[in-house]
Amino acid sequence: MTDRYYSFEFFPPKTAEGAEKLRNTRAQLAPLQPKYISVTFGAGGTTQRGTLDAVLEIQREGIEAAPHLSCVGSSRESIRDILKTYRDNGIRHIVALRGDMPSGMGDIGEFRYANELVEFIRAETGDWFNIEVAAYPEYHPQARSPRHDLDNFVRKVKAGANSAITQYFFNADAYFRFVDDVRAMGVEVPIVPGIMPITNHSQLMRFSEMCGAEVPRWVAKRLESFGDDKESIRAFVLDVVTALCERLLASGVPGLHFYTLNTAGATKAIWQRLKL
Repeated sequence: MTDRYYSFEFFPPKTAEGAEKLRNTRAQLAPLQPKYISVTFGAGGTTQRGTLDAVLEIQREGIEAAPHLSCVGSSRESIRDILKTYRDNGIRHIVALRGDMPSGMGDIGEFRYANELVEFIRAETGDWFNIEVAAYPEYHPQARSPRHDLDNFVRKVKAGANSAITQYFFNADAYFRFVDDVRAMGVEVPIVPGIMPITNHSQLMRFSEMCGAEVPRWVAKRLESFGDDKESIRAFVLDVVTALCERLLASGVPGLHFYTLNTAGATKAIWQRLKL
């Protein structure tokens, strides 16, 4: 599949040390020639400045940058201003999300769902932006039902999304079933699997609990059995994630999106194992 593409995701650093660490990470990953690098955005705009600074720096390095844009807690005017800033700086790729309500924020804002944000971006900017949206092969943790979640995804695509990135998962069958289901509902956009190469046991379990990603019982039990043996945990996780990627690539997925957590080691190791 010659048009398959790969992308990486970072979060905006909060300190000068974090910014320098992220530059070092990008320097290690840039030779892999990702199609683009996305940068996350806190709900309610809590990291808006950091996101903008990061994407402009990435663009200057000659790599396409795709800022995340979450709409919960935001007004139409504030989103309009952000879109103008990105347009003025030549950004043409956005990951459009609903986002989670930050603790203590009582006002959900003028957008309730991501499809409303996608509609607004299209109404304001036409075809300027390539818009990515999120997909949940194991269903969004707040969805009322699997069917309700599928309907929500279809609405986002019909609102004008060009493609989708999935929440990370370890069960390839969940991804295949999700794609089959939305294809049957008329969705034809690329749906790129999100890959999470976490090599820290407690961090993996905590993240997965928060976002509703299932860690298979056999994986969780093996990780528990390693105790504090970080090298064994790292080797095992890399084996599991590499095998997942191999199965996905063999099935003809349009690409892979790596959630790097601002580090390069695990992503590079998987890349090398896959001989990409």
